[in-house]
Amino acid sequence: MHAENEVHFRDAAAKALLDPQLRANFRRAMDGLITKRKAQFPDPRDLQDLRDLSTAIRSRSLLCLPELLEQLEASCARNGIKVHWAETCEQANQLILGILQAKGAKTLVKGKSMVSEEMHLNAFLESKGIEALESDLGEYIIQLDGETPSHIIMPAIHKNKDQIARQFSQKIKDAKYTEDVDELTAMARKVLRQKFLDADAGLSGVNFAVAETGTLCLVENEGNGRMSTHVPPLHIAVMGLEKVVARLEDVAPLYAILTRSATGQAVSTYFNLITGPRGAGEKDGPQEVHLVILDNGRSRIYADPQLRATLRCIRCGACMNHCPVYTRVGGHAYEAIYPGPIGKILTPQMEGVGVRHDLIHGSSLCGACGEVCPVEIPIPEILVRLRREATHDDMASTVAGKATGRTATEDWAWRLWAGVTKRPALYRVATWFATRFGKALPANAPLIKNWTQSRTKPVPARRSLSERMRAEGASHE
Repeated sequence: MHAENEVHFRDAAAKALLDPQLRANFRRAMDGLITKRKAQFPDPRDLQDLRDLSTAIRSRSLLCLPELLEQLEASCARNGIKVHWAETCEQANQLILGILQAKGAKTLVKGKSMVSEEMHLNAFLESKGIEALESDLGEYIIQLDGETPSHIIMPAIHKNKDQIARQFSQKIKDAKYTEDVDELTAMARKVLRQKFLDADAGLSGVNFAVAETGTLCLVENEGNGRMSTHVPPLHIAVMGLEKVVARLEDVAPLYAILTRSATGQAVSTYFNLITGPRGAGEKDGPQEVHLVILDNGRSRIYADPQLRATLRCIRCGACMNHCPVYTRVGGHAYEAIYPGPIGKILTPQMEGVGVRHDLIHGSSLCGACGEVCPVEIPIPEILVRLRREATHDDMASTVAGKATGRTATEDWAWRLWAGVTKRPALYRVATWFATRFGKALPANAPLIKNWTQSRTKPVPARRSLSERMRAEGASHE
């Protein structure tokens, strides 16, 4: 049976499909991103060479992950960065709270970090009396509305400028209504600039962590990441344990394919290399830098040779931009931190395939996600694997919640199918009835009504294949 707290992507997606404004916003945005990405890769051979190199770097990093993490910790310590380990999100939240309380911090400005979303850090800190303000413009917009990101690199892409104009005029003090993008950006900048100056601490994510040098790499376009990590006296970086790479030279190709795949940019506006706190005689930078490395189920994913490929992800979002499901329902329908194709394989592995049973079936398996993934994650193949894991317990695997997605109806249906196909005479009788009377079966009949809710009812052929072959004189079926 399905888990009691199963999240129903199917219901949320159906609701999203009824919102024409949402669908228009996503269609326009995704078409633009697809066009920009395509323009960045005019030569298919160059693209494949870069994909092969990036895949090799990420695969090699994962192959040596335990050793690289130990090396990263030693290198960071040598640079003056204090490293903390957290097995769960709760542990990570408590670690960050402890760091902030030790410094008496009451306000925190944040650069973009999907791991902090995974930890629900903002809500946790607010419950402890600490203000956590998102400084990425998209994150700031959705924080004003109490929403979660709908895309991993463009969190407010589900909103158009008219919606943002109304929101700013209602929720920012003394803000006037305008649909001028430059004026809207200036309103947010005015609020955030003062927050940067007043904040007791800053927090950021990490795009790549270099083991040999202890360098934390941060890719961004707005400069808010640099403001969050350099203006406050305390900087806390959070990352999933898979973000480590061996050498500094590994970063260049990953950076090149990340920005082109994500936003269609050859390079981002800012690329930060953080190697430690402010040095003697330096005029800016934090006095303390902490790095929190989160597991949250990643070790379990890492233990499986096939599923380990999930951890190659560099969070570019290209799979979402090209996914026919995501572009029609948007990110909120997934009700998960990581939406889209990568979320369909990452979230069930973290939370359990029983809880996220709907999610792993919310795909047409068209393969577009796998074709555009810059590090060649076999998303369709992993989805098929997870679908089997959800209903079977006959594989030696560590997938969370395996076999909990099996329903009594499905179990009965497959047993019936197996019983019929094992008996040739019974199979012939069943197909004879199906070909003659299947057309009369109502669309809302049990077992097929879920299919026909959004699809045309399948109509059986008038004659079975065996009957056609016999009619055409085939000597053997």
